[in-house]
Amino acid sequence: MKRGKIYVVGLGPGDRANMTEAFLKAIRESDVIVTYKTYAELIKDLTVGKEVITANMKEELLRAKVAIEKALEGKTVAVVSSGDPQVYGMASPVLELLCLGGFDVEVEVLPGVTAALAASSLFGAPLAHDFAVISLSDLLTPREEILRKVELASEGDFVIALYNPINPNLLREAMRVIAKYRSPRTPVGIAKAVGRDDQWIALTTLGEWESYSDQINMVTTIIVGNSRTYTCGRLMITPRGYGNKYELARYVEEVRNNHRSSGGSSQ
Repeated sequence: MKRGKIYVVGLGPGDRANMTEAFLKAIRESDVIVTYKTYAELIKDLTVGKEVITANMKEELLRAKVAIEKALEGKTVAVVSSGDPQVYGMASPVLELLCLGGFDVEVEVLPGVTAALAASSLFGAPLAHDFAVISLSDLLTPREEILRKVELASEGDFVIALYNPINPNLLREAMRVIAKYRSPRTPVGIAKAVGRDDQWIALTTLGEWESYSDQINMVTTIIVGNSRTYTCGRLMITPRGYGNKYELARYVEEVRNNHRSSGGSSQ
């Protein structure tokens, strides 16, 4: 019997443009696709003629078990997560079961575009300096531990990307923790269903984010700026750290002067 293989892959935010070539190649090579029901729908045109096994949320270990069983039969299996499979995805449960069981299965983890990157790109450059990614799902992590991480990231002045804000009370608690360290004017980007037909975004502030709470659900990512993040029109910008406003002003003036000398006009 041929040796089986498991690809653990991330489809990105969901739109075809953000699916990597490596992801598409892995799907083509796989005999079996194991995934969450919603993700199966997003790639159903790519899985025609393949065995597709779906499971519900909270059934990550079941998906990992099924994938390993199919690979032990000599099949090539793609375990599909959204975003990147290492970021709150299926890479960890699959690798843990393989390691614990010592199963003779080849495994390859392929990266994908994770939600923080997909969401932040819609707001410009909020993640241009150090940032922290924190899941607000308390299904597997105790609430106290989540809030401790939020506190430390806030104290450290990290830009914070919040995943899985499915518990409204925990989200409010987390935002109150952040507000202890940040101005109410701190920019906040809220992005829901990025890359999908029902994509929705809002650029707001730490003092006013709650007015958009009715739009926040499991597929929402929230980007909270640090003390230096600012807005310019519809953009969030976090300075990279090199240079200061005087150097920036000098370069702006040089661009204007060069533009004028070349016959252009500047407003």
